[in-house]
Amino acid sequence: MSEEKWELIIEVSGELQADILRNLLEVQGIKVFLNQEGAGRAYGLTVGPMGQVQVLVPEHQSREAHQIVEDYYAGKFESDEGEYSDLDENTQG
Repeated sequence: MSEEKWELIIEVSGELQADILRNLLEVQGIKVFLNQEGAGRAYGLTVGPMGQVQVLVPEHQSREAHQIVEDYYAGKFESDEGEYSDLDENTQG
């Protein structure tokens, strides 16, 4: 059995941003491993070196993962409608 090789695709500030990216990638069928300094995770740090979280994916999925992350930061996953457009429709009338 061969060991899977992981590749760093991005390093972000804080666990919240890392979780958003992890969920986005996992929905697309990409395995994700998050790596953060132990003390940073224990204390919930989101800034500085201890607040950095590495987002890693299997090497064979890295090209697709890089594209998804690039699209995310370019706003390609955002809706044209407002966040609460469905709520507004349901309350008017």
